[in-house]
Amino acid sequence: MRLTAFTDYGLRALMRIASDPSRGFSTAELADEFGLSRHHLAKIVQRLAQGGILSTRRGGGGGAMLAVPAGTLRLGAVVRLLEESGSGLVDCLTPGALACTVDGRCGLKSRLRRAEAAFMAELDRSTLADIALHPLEVEQ
Repeated sequence: MRLTAFTDYGLRALMRIASDPSRGFSTAELADEFGLSRHHLAKIVQRLAQGGILSTRRGGGGGAMLAVPAGTLRLGAVVRLLEESGSGLVDCLTPGALACTVDGRCGLKSRLRRAEAAFMAELDRSTLADIALHPLEVEQ
């Protein structure tokens, strides 16, 4: 399974925010750190806030902060939220995709569905705390 860049950067932002959960991170700061446009990162932060993972405050001392403890946030839940577009591993697994010409005779679809479920189950075994950046990693 290939994650979108949106999800990749969402996970990176959460790893960074979890490295210092007592302070707010501005989208400008995170965008500069990751070499992304502020607009793109703002969309990611907005989705994470809408999903209840981040809280945001405007103004001095504001920024994005974890809304839940990193140790309770399962990576699978984050990926499901950020990959909300519903794109499947292949077109036939994507909701609303065109009808498959071999549907009913295809042995691949069920296997891909199980592989995708196994991928998400593996992510559900880890939390954000497991992958949070440590202070030494942040300084480098």
